[in-house]
Amino acid sequence: MRRFGRTMAAVVLAGGVVAGTAGWASGDAQQAVTGPPPGAAAWRADSVGGRALPDPAAGPREVARFFAGLDESARRELVRNHPLVAGNLDGAPLALRYEANRLAVLATGEARYASLALPGRQILAFDPRGRGQVAEVFGDLEHAAHVSVIVPGSDNDAASHDAPRKPATGPAGMARALEAAAGGGTAVIAWTGYTTPVGVGLDAADGRLAQAGAVRLARFTAGLDAVGVPDPVLFCHSYGSVVCGLAARHTDATDIVVFGSPGMRADSAADLRTGARVWAGRGPSDWIANVPNVEFAGIGHGADPTSPAFGARRVPAGDVQGHTGYFVHGTRSLAAFTAIAKGDVR
Repeated sequence: MRRFGRTMAAVVLAGGVVAGTAGWASGDAQQAVTGPPPGAAAWRADSVGGRALPDPAAGPREVARFFAGLDESARRELVRNHPLVAGNLDGAPLALRYEANRLAVLATGEARYASLALPGRQILAFDPRGRGQVAEVFGDLEHAAHVSVIVPGSDNDAASHDAPRKPATGPAGMARALEAAAGGGTAVIAWTGYTTPVGVGLDAADGRLAQAGAVRLARFTAGLDAVGVPDPVLFCHSYGSVVCGLAARHTDATDIVVFGSPGMRADSAADLRTGARVWAGRGPSDWIANVPNVEFAGIGHGADPTSPAFGARRVPAGDVQGHTGYFVHGTRSLAAFTAIAKGDVR
């Protein structure tokens, strides 16, 4: 009876939070960007060397086989004529995608994206629709022995994912910090590859955007597999952990690490139906601890992944400050993340 009372109190609290924000949350509601990028129709109508081009919705392995049969001249032709589609084709060669996305960024002519085309940037995916989506590689992904993917939470997009005000806290900052700590042989991808919620309104409280993001994340990891990249570790922050929870059984991740998580839309690690090891951590001053761990009428994300009953392995986070400090240099959480990323933990 006590447990039922606590659950109902949490449901009422969740409802109050949502009701209190609904007035502005509806105005900030985000439309999930899905499907192939602009230019897909022109791509489908084209050919190269007498060969029809694979549908942008084709499976990554089919895409990989298609590019394996092209010479360098044909590949350059596709990059030149269809940069936005070629750059986002999961299963296409990595170097080809980097070059295609550089051209696609430049073609937008938008100042907010200009830095993504600077020398040295390795942009693995770029979609300018909506607030923009991007995936950026840190390290040598083609030759890496270990690969990690950062899946961020709310308020991240293509223009802000590497904001100077977010060192070690934004998606690119987290990826850069982990790659530096792990050293050679480890590549890290900052994957802002879905439409994230803005603020803490209804979008952050329900699973609509996470469900769309989970489909994109599963396809993205399948694309890595199709080009021979090692099975990744997923590091999932805040609302990104909801995305990872929904995608878990559809990825080949070796480990799924959640931190600052409001829940994974599962009652336990076993309910994720994944062969990956599941890890969870939360700092003592992380405000996410105040979010009720319930799921009621589609609102809320379920059990607390850091609770013993959930069954995840624990990540030490006692010295983490706030909601975004998990990758700050010198923290126990970053040391643990580094060991997991390098496969040093059994």
